[in-house]
Amino acid sequence: MVFYELFCISRTRLVEANLKDLVKQTSLVVMNKGGVVRSLKPLGEKQLPYRIKKHQEYHINGFQWTMQFDANPTAVSELNKRLKVDPRVLRHAVIRLGSKLEDIVASAEKTGGRV
Repeated sequence: MVFYELFCISRTRLVEANLKDLVKQTSLVVMNKGGVVRSLKPLGEKQLPYRIKKHQEYHINGFQWTMQFDANPTAVSELNKRLKVDPRVLRHAVIRLGSKLEDIVASAEKTGGRV
Protein backbone atom coordinates (compact mmCIF):
# COMPACT_ATOMS: atom_id res chain seq x y z
CA MET A 1 0.00 0.00 0.00
CA VAL A 2 1.06 3.53 -0.69
CA PHE A 3 0.62 6.46 1.71
CA TYR A 4 -1.31 9.39 0.19
CA GLU A 5 -2.74 12.74 1.22
CA LEU A 6 -5.83 14.26 -0.37
CA PHE A 7 -6.18 18.04 -0.32
CA CYS A 8 -9.71 19.09 -1.22
CA ILE A 9 -11.43 22.44 -1.67
CA SER A 10 -15.20 22.16 -1.57
CA ARG A 11 -17.93 24.74 -1.97
CA THR A 12 -18.64 27.06 0.91
CA ARG A 13 -22.11 27.38 2.38
CA LEU A 14 -22.77 23.66 2.00
CA VAL A 15 -25.29 22.27 4.43
CA GLU A 16 -23.36 20.47 7.18
CA ALA A 17 -24.98 17.15 6.27
CA ASN A 18 -23.92 17.65 2.64
CA LEU A 19 -20.29 18.27 3.64
CA LYS A 20 -20.33 15.25 5.96
CA ASP A 21 -21.69 13.14 3.11
CA LEU A 22 -18.87 14.30 0.82
CA VAL A 23 -16.24 13.33 3.39
CA LYS A 24 -18.00 10.02 4.11
CA GLN A 25 -18.29 9.09 0.42
CA THR A 26 -14.64 10.01 -0.16
CA SER A 27 -13.56 7.83 2.77
CA LEU A 28 -15.76 4.94 1.62
CA VAL A 29 -14.15 4.93 -1.83
CA VAL A 30 -10.79 4.30 -0.16
CA MET A 31 -12.07 1.76 2.37
CA ASN A 32 -14.16 -0.22 -0.14
CA LYS A 33 -11.02 -0.76 -2.22
CA GLY A 34 -9.13 -2.15 0.80
CA GLY A 35 -7.48 1.10 1.90
CA VAL A 36 -7.21 2.68 5.33
CA VAL A 37 -8.07 6.27 6.23
CA ARG A 38 -5.54 7.55 8.77
CA SER A 39 -6.82 11.04 9.46
CA LEU A 40 -9.26 13.74 8.40
CA LYS A 41 -8.44 17.35 9.10
CA PRO A 42 -10.72 20.34 8.40
CA LEU A 43 -8.74 23.46 7.53
CA GLY A 44 -11.75 25.75 7.46
CA GLU A 45 -13.23 28.23 5.05
CA LYS A 46 -10.63 30.37 3.30
CA GLN A 47 -10.45 32.89 0.52
CA LEU A 48 -9.02 31.36 -2.64
CA PRO A 49 -5.92 32.93 -4.24
CA TYR A 50 -7.89 33.33 -7.48
CA ARG A 51 -11.48 32.78 -8.43
CA ILE A 52 -12.38 29.32 -9.65
CA LYS A 53 -15.04 28.63 -12.23
CA LYS A 54 -16.64 25.27 -11.58
CA HIS A 55 -20.06 24.00 -12.69
CA GLN A 56 -20.84 27.32 -14.42
CA GLU A 57 -20.28 29.39 -11.25
CA TYR A 58 -17.40 31.52 -10.00
CA HIS A 59 -16.13 30.87 -6.47
CA ILE A 60 -13.87 33.12 -4.40
CA ASN A 61 -14.07 31.14 -1.12
CA GLY A 62 -13.73 27.45 -0.41
CA PHE A 63 -13.83 25.01 2.50
CA GLN A 64 -10.49 23.21 2.67
CA TRP A 65 -9.83 19.80 4.22
CA THR A 66 -7.26 17.02 4.04
CA MET A 67 -7.40 13.25 4.34
CA GLN A 68 -4.37 11.00 4.85
CA PHE A 69 -4.83 7.41 3.75
CA ASP A 70 -3.13 4.20 2.62
CA ALA A 71 -4.45 2.71 -0.61
CA ASN A 72 -3.55 1.08 -3.88
CA PRO A 73 -3.32 3.05 -7.16
CA THR A 74 -6.70 1.77 -8.43
CA ALA A 75 -8.43 3.25 -5.38
CA VAL A 76 -6.74 6.60 -6.02
CA SER A 77 -7.79 6.48 -9.66
CA GLU A 78 -11.41 5.88 -8.70
CA LEU A 79 -11.24 8.60 -6.06
CA ASN A 80 -9.95 11.09 -8.65
CA LYS A 81 -12.74 10.18 -11.08
CA ARG A 82 -15.45 10.66 -8.46
CA LEU A 83 -14.12 13.93 -7.08
CA LYS A 84 -13.68 15.35 -10.58
CA VAL A 85 -17.42 15.11 -11.34
CA ASP A 86 -18.77 15.88 -7.84
CA PRO A 87 -20.51 19.30 -7.91
CA ARG A 88 -19.52 19.96 -4.28
CA VAL A 89 -15.78 19.84 -5.07
CA LEU A 90 -14.00 22.86 -6.55
CA ARG A 91 -10.46 21.43 -6.67
CA HIS A 92 -8.62 18.43 -5.31
CA ALA A 93 -5.13 16.98 -5.38
CA VAL A 94 -3.84 13.59 -4.26
CA ILE A 95 -0.22 13.64 -3.18
CA ARG A 96 1.84 10.46 -2.82
CA LEU A 97 3.76 10.74 0.44
CA GLY A 98 5.60 7.43 0.25
CA SER A 99 5.58 3.82 -0.82
CA LYS A 100 8.46 2.37 1.19
CA LEU A 101 8.29 1.89 4.94
CA GLU A 102 11.18 4.33 5.44
CA ASP A 103 9.28 7.05 3.53
CA ILE A 104 6.08 6.44 5.47
CA VAL A 105 7.80 6.56 8.86
CA ALA A 106 9.59 9.79 7.89
CA SER A 107 6.28 11.28 6.64
CA ALA A 108 4.52 10.34 9.88
CA GLU A 109 7.23 12.13 11.88
CA LYS A 110 6.85 15.25 9.73
CA THR A 111 3.05 15.29 9.93
CA GLY A 112 2.84 14.40 13.61
CA GLY A 113 1.19 11.05 12.96
CA ARG A 114 1.83 7.86 14.86
CA VAL A 115 3.30 4.69 13.47
